[in-house]
Amino acid sequence: MRIIAHLDMDAFFAAVEERDHPKLRNTPIVVGADPREGKGRGVVSTANYKARAYGIHSAMPISRAWRASQAAQRQGKPAVVFLRVNMKRYVEVSANIMAILRRLVQIVEQASVDEAYLDLTFTTSYDKAENTCRHIKRAIREEQHLTASIGIGPNKLIAKIASDAQKPDGLTMVREEDAETFLAPLPVRKIPGVGPKTEARLAEMGVKTIKDLKRYSRDQLRAMFGKRGLDLYDSARGRDESAITEVYETKSISEQETFEEDTGDRNFLTARLISMCGDILVRVQKEGFHQFRTVVLTVRFSDFETKSRAHSLSVPTDSLSTLEAEATQLLEPFLDERENPGHKLIRLIGVRVEKLQ
Repeated sequence: MRIIAHLDMDAFFAAVEERDHPKLRNTPIVVGADPREGKGRGVVSTANYKARAYGIHSAMPISRAWRASQAAQRQGKPAVVFLRVNMKRYVEVSANIMAILRRLVQIVEQASVDEAYLDLTFTTSYDKAENTCRHIKRAIREEQHLTASIGIGPNKLIAKIASDAQKPDGLTMVREEDAETFLAPLPVRKIPGVGPKTEARLAEMGVKTIKDLKRYSRDQLRAMFGKRGLDLYDSARGRDESAITEVYETKSISEQETFEEDTGDRNFLTARLISMCGDILVRVQKEGFHQFRTVVLTVRFSDFETKSRAHSLSVPTDSLSTLEAEATQLLEPFLDERENPGHKLIRLIGVRVEKLQ
């Protein structure tokens, strides 16, 4: 029997800002790009729960978040405080939280700056695992003055979905025999990895809940979605054999920029891309890596259509000139009919390196 927990810090970036600046307590907070009074061109990184009550959420265009704040003000509600991302500070706080987890649990997999999986099999029972999680939540609250939500289940899949069930400051336990019943009424979007496109395609098949998904056989889902279909089949039944990996490794390093104005200027785009490449290589070295092998370019057009293209080198490299050449070569098709037949202007570009050595 395995017992796995997933810990997810509540509105982490905004919670850290509220904790560090007491004057912000009980205030709607959005952490992200500069809204520029509704003309900003980035997105929301995190919104605290008071801001979410205004309809603001992560990944929302910051201009829409600004308009939502203005609408709330017209109704007599408090204005949203918009803050820029302070990643250095969030990483410092994250390290403190992970130290608490490793003090109390032997096997910890840090999944991101504000998430971790915990192997609680050593507790030998779900009731004891629940007590351990209450101890963890109390330690984080007392030592870091922050709250976390935790899900407990027989595997990583169930634990992750459960951690989102009672936010904020929740604790949800799903025993193995209850897993399928727990999943059945949930929207398919709750399955990790199911994004808007997969959700829309499933909706066309009449699939809105995880229970609906179970109507399809393994072969049917494989025929429609390939290998991803097999994952969907298992997920709908609460199956997940993935192991807890103790070491948190940076899998990629990226930079991106949203422009003040949409543009198709080749010289400007190339210059910004080359600047990002330089910043990325500095970060690669700073984080203790020596080489990369895959380069990924992301382009977002003025209508918010987003495309990514990647190329893997035959051998790893640490060459800045190679990174610049690969990135600009990936950009070229977006400046002509190959990837941009409508000659749409570009809103954002980003570059990422993967397969770090």
